[in-house]
Amino acid sequence: MGASGWNYYVAYQPDLGRALAELRTRVFDEGDYWWADAAELGKPASAFPDRPRTEDELWASESVQESGTHSILDMFSVVQPGEKPAFGTVEPVSEQEAWDRAGVTRLTRAHVDAIDDLADERWFGRCAVLHDETGAPSEIYFWGASGD
Repeated sequence: MGASGWNYYVAYQPDLGRALAELRTRVFDEGDYWWADAAELGKPASAFPDRPRTEDELWASESVQESGTHSILDMFSVVQPGEKPAFGTVEPVSEQEAWDRAGVTRLTRAHVDAIDDLADERWFGRCAVLHDETGAPSEIYFWGASGD
């Protein structure tokens, strides 16, 4: 099947880890992910009444362990300053990356195309705080690619 790209916008909050956890909960609850056990039908998990009811149940599936969910559910934590990104982590865009790509340190939705290619490896996500027209943080953009 290959990897799938994904992206999400969520309301801003200063705790990126909490924002990721809340997004993961929403995506799981909505069934907006690929459930490997139902792959042959090409439908999201929400199309199956017998889909897993907990993330533990989802990740107990060998096919999900091998192929992932092709969604933010494949990301488990946000990289902290000074940490090296690892499999299943989301790395925030640095001010330097924002400057190098978009010529600003306060990104907006208008800059998303300029930073999208920063998520260049499967199983590693990125996130960026996006600002409104006054320069205040307004949302967080999560994106990446995962799945096999």
